[in-house]
Amino acid sequence: MSDADRLSTAFDGNSILARGRLAEVALAVQQHLIERPDAALLTFDDATGRVVDLDLRGTSAEIVARLGDEPRGRGRPKLGVVAREVTLLPRHWEWLSAQPGGASQALRRLIDEARRGDRGETQGRIAREAAYRFMSALAGNLSGFEEATRALFANDEIGFFRQAAGWPADIRTYTQELAWSAVRTED
Repeated sequence: MSDADRLSTAFDGNSILARGRLAEVALAVQQHLIERPDAALLTFDDATGRVVDLDLRGTSAEIVARLGDEPRGRGRPKLGVVAREVTLLPRHWEWLSAQPGGASQALRRLIDEARRGDRGETQGRIAREAAYRFMSALAGNLSGFEEATRALFANDEIGFFRQAAGWPADIRTYTQELAWSAVRTED
């Protein structure tokens, strides 16, 4: 997936300005800045909760083209395969090479089995970390932030909602979506 296709959300202060594919959001941010050059805008990656640094120079086509540029590495990109380095001891490589289908297939099988046995715990932790990154950027000075953070990492959605009840609705709702929506829809 290119950067342009990543889902993201732009905030103007405490309110959501735009949501969707990063390319669409970037163009909405660009247009908003033309209309309101003093706007306090931040754009977040919906998967990670990280702030996305948008390069809004040039025409709309140039902005979208820059977002679509992604370095091509090794692997089979059409299949979603990405080559990365794995460091193992010789006995691990021996065991892997003796498995049906070879090392890569054996590693994929082991990972799939571990993911099934995980019961969504890893995905939940990743989602809560994304929510925390977002919260730190926009809610760090809001009343109840520390208590809401404790509830977030305790996986206490009701406790989080109580602590964040006085927050601006878009900040509270987006944090909850990051922390718990993806986990509920996980297969």
